[in-house]
Amino acid sequence: MIDQTEVKSLIRLLDDPDQEIFSHVHGKLLSYGSEAIEYLESAFEQAFDSIQQERIANLVHEIQFGTLKNDLKLWHQSGAFDLLQGILIINRYQYPDIDEQKIINQIESIKRDIWIQMMNEASPSEQVKLINHVFYHIHGFSGNTANHQDPQNSYLSQVLETKKGSQTSLAIIYSIIAQKLDMPVYGVNLPKSSEFESNIVFYINAFNKGFIFGRRDVDVFLKQLNLKADKQFYEPCSNTDIIKRVIRNLISSYEHIGSTDKVAELTGLLGLLD
Repeated sequence: MIDQTEVKSLIRLLDDPDQEIFSHVHGKLLSYGSEAIEYLESAFEQAFDSIQQERIANLVHEIQFGTLKNDLKLWHQSGAFDLLQGILIINRYQYPDIDEQKIINQIESIKRDIWIQMMNEASPSEQVKLINHVFYHIHGFSGNTANHQDPQNSYLSQVLETKKGSQTSLAIIYSIIAQKLDMPVYGVNLPKSSEFESNIVFYINAFNKGFIFGRRDVDVFLKQLNLKADKQFYEPCSNTDIIKRVIRNLISSYEHIGSTDKVAELTGLLGLLD
């Protein structure tokens, strides 16, 4: 059980000019982990000293980022079976206090809208056309072509809110919903793209309104990129590979806007998945 009096006393010392005292206080508060966050956030609201505010904010981020790293490592080591759980962990990097149940409910709502209209005897292509109708036309999802470098395109909560996202984030939502409907739709590792497939019967471009295409189209696409056909480009990839792709997209986005601290942290996250 956390000692409230001690925590509050330590927080008051965060603006101490003596580096040795600050290091001791910082280390002690860090050891409390997430239990200290509510006290730190309360102190931040009451603090008038800019140094103390900055140190509190940095400490809160450090604690939350440490928790995120542990959760991501555990997800990966446990088999990475739940793609939704993996993408929710990444979402916490920018939105640590987001209501994750709200996100889950939003996805369930889209799934329910499709399920109500789904016919068991429908062919795979007919089922995909129904998903496309509900996902793109009724719920209004689309690729963010105007600002494709925006890091918000990779955060699930924001994509569900704005209905705009990257190739990868739209494909992730699409496949999670399809799998909840017992449709075998999985990610494939096409370079410079994010396509999803259904039992290798056909491929689905989630960024282009669920456009359906075949293996020959993949051949042409790879030829345009001067790449040799490789098994990995045609077959389902793992959930870990998909989350790696999301992190790489975020690294690229933050490099584009010069956020070197975020690039360094996300590069560290990428290393946890090797």
